[in-house]
Amino acid sequence: MAERLCHCFSVDLGGETPVFSVSSERDGDRLRVVVTGEVDMATADAMLQSALREPAGHVLLDLRAVTFFDSAAIHAVVLLAERLPDRLDVLPSRQVGRVLEISGLGDQRWLRPL
Repeated sequence: MAERLCHCFSVDLGGETPVFSVSSERDGDRLRVVVTGEVDMATADAMLQSALREPAGHVLLDLRAVTFFDSAAIHAVVLLAERLPDRLDVLPSRQVGRVLEISGLGDQRWLRPL
């Protein structure tokens, strides 16, 4: 049974919905980190730290609800891949997939197809 962890972070700049949020859920030795909104230099570290906070045999980084992804976000995902070799899967949104493709990372083992 999946256990929702309390490690949630959100940034609200006064709009109806938060600009960024991240939450994590543990299921045994697997950790699922769900990110929504904009991942940029102000929020990329929160995404990275959420994925590394709990020891896990496998981390699924769910970026399907991410609407903006900049170079700081790319750097955070590359760091995750280096720290979690063969233990990371990334589910991209269309925008994230496009950014990773343009940056030359579209063929990484950790990147799952759209």
